[in-house]
Amino acid sequence: MTNIPFVILDVFATGKYTGNQLAVCWGAENLTDLQMQQIAREINFSETTFVTDTEPVNGGYNTRIFTPMTELPFAGHPTLGTAFAIQQQILKQQVERVNLNYQVGQIPVDLNYVDGNLDILWMHQQQPKFYDSLAEEIFADVIGVNPTDIDSGYPIEPVSTGLPFIIIPLKTLAAVGTAKLNLELYARVVADLPAQAILIFCPETVDPQRQLHVRVFTECFGIPEDPATGSANGCLAAYLAKHQYCGSPNVNITVEQGMEMGRSSLLYLRADHTPDLCPVSIGGRVIKIATGEFIL
Repeated sequence: MTNIPFVILDVFATGKYTGNQLAVCWGAENLTDLQMQQIAREINFSETTFVTDTEPVNGGYNTRIFTPMTELPFAGHPTLGTAFAIQQQILKQQVERVNLNYQVGQIPVDLNYVDGNLDILWMHQQQPKFYDSLAEEIFADVIGVNPTDIDSGYPIEPVSTGLPFIIIPLKTLAAVGTAKLNLELYARVVADLPAQAILIFCPETVDPQRQLHVRVFTECFGIPEDPATGSANGCLAAYLAKHQYCGSPNVNITVEQGMEMGRSSLLYLRADHTPDLCPVSIGGRVIKIATGEFIL
């Protein structure tokens, strides 16, 4: 078996060494599930992706996503980063769209260029699914905030646009910044819920040019906190549109994430909620950091 090339990227980056780290491997069609999991554990980023066909299948590239502990059916920053890597390392020419084939179905990514260089990439997520709202009091204890820190004007609600997250609205930057999972209580509370990962947000921001400040806790995937989460922010975009948090069912905002981790991240959120549909798109920039290969 030949060695497996890979590229390391920063996704949803505001500059080099910001955003969420990602390793993308290609030429991985002969790797076993165990080998993919071992490579993901060796890299030890929140996710590592494997392009298992370097030619399109049904118009898209078969791709698998692994955390250090498990395989995921979909994730956001791996989608943008993998589309970037396919354009840069496999296609090596300008294309307007790259489709990725996942367990959840095909996810399209639109590529925009400025002076011939890739700029913002946009992924179009699945139609959102909304679940029953959850009790405020218990989740205040789960995330370690006072009940009065939760914005009771909006529900605590699980949402999925391919991967489910519990969305919790808070009032202040201080509350978001001090939140910390009570792991024992968290494990009991989320055990039977349709979502276990948690996104908290507030309208106060560190950067006045952004509209929301976000943190995402993904303990259920073996990652205590994620610095930039496209799948979670897709759920957030759908939530904001449904509940008209921004004043209308149309969302077009920028979100900051990862600052508490020293990994400043910038995500662009778009959504339009109607009684029948709610298209969701999440955008961001990708920066190449390093290339190499795994010796097999």
